[in-house]
Amino acid sequence: MAVPLSQMWTVASYVVRQRSKGVKRYPLVLMLEPLVRCNLACAGCGKTQYPAHVLRRQLSVEECLHAVAECGAPIVSIPGGEPLLHPDMPRLVRELIARKKYIYLCTNAMILKEKINDYRPDKHFTFSVHLDGLEQEHDASVRRPGMYQKAVAAIKEAIGRGFRVTTNTTVFEGAAVQKLRRFFDTMMALGVEGMMVSPGYNYEKAPCQELFLQRERSRELFRQLLYKPSPQWKFNQSPLFLEFLAGSRHFDCMPWGTPTYNIFGWQVPCYLLQEGYVETYGELMEKTDWQAYGEKSGKRDCAHCMVHSGYEPSAVNCTFGSWEGFYATVRATLFGPKILPPAPAETPGNAEHQLGQI
Repeated sequence: MAVPLSQMWTVASYVVRQRSKGVKRYPLVLMLEPLVRCNLACAGCGKTQYPAHVLRRQLSVEECLHAVAECGAPIVSIPGGEPLLHPDMPRLVRELIARKKYIYLCTNAMILKEKINDYRPDKHFTFSVHLDGLEQEHDASVRRPGMYQKAVAAIKEAIGRGFRVTTNTTVFEGAAVQKLRRFFDTMMALGVEGMMVSPGYNYEKAPCQELFLQRERSRELFRQLLYKPSPQWKFNQSPLFLEFLAGSRHFDCMPWGTPTYNIFGWQVPCYLLQEGYVETYGELMEKTDWQAYGEKSGKRDCAHCMVHSGYEPSAVNCTFGSWEGFYATVRATLFGPKILPPAPAETPGNAEHQLGQI
């Protein structure tokens, strides 16, 4: 099982409490972004195209803790930028552990080995390492050679010291399915706790716009990728979300499930879109026109998005929203997600990965 029982119980009991109180929109994961600067400039990232004075800004530990208290989500994901560049990150992690929050520190692992002594293993704390495939594909994605080997070495070091370690993989247009399946095998052999996988979102400022998947293409690719998975693979996400990616299940986007707080405030409406900021979590939830977002809204920016930040909450809501959803989750957890066979024309592994040509 990719997620410890204690974390599963914490999330499940939290969701049941919210539903029993009649709360329709509740956060599952706080996306806490204490800075946007990074030591890499990845092909599919739109978070680093800010002017120098913005890249120098960062949230204080106190600002971060206030946002955590405002939101109340049981899980805190700390992306960036590169959060290990924040000088007070070790203190923030300690404070969140003391509050019994489950933390995923998202890192490219470039400086993980030199920073690892600042942290201690804990069931509440996970290093989530960004890896976009095997060596050639990942190094092309982050646009710097040697980063795959550096990340793998850091993963081995962290696991050897007793840390929880997961991986976070973004899938782009032209991905070679068989290479990705070998990548999953490799990560399991390294001993990572679980893997997270999601199609990339077409950030407007990302330098390589041709990499992003359209919705139907995403379903085709994930159907090839996840059909008859290895029994060794463990994913750090809902199996119903994996079924959604492969087109076996339909969900509506629930962007409020993963609210974002960063150096500008609470981001409207979600981690992926920047349509303004508000000062408080209450304002975000009460004043955002949530009907204006998601596939059904007809909004162009949402038309092809299938990213976990909007649809993982939908999968969790399905699990606890009906006996059918609960049964489907139990079945998929025990026997694997229900993935339809790829169409005969879909031949896995023939396409060259476009990232290798950047």
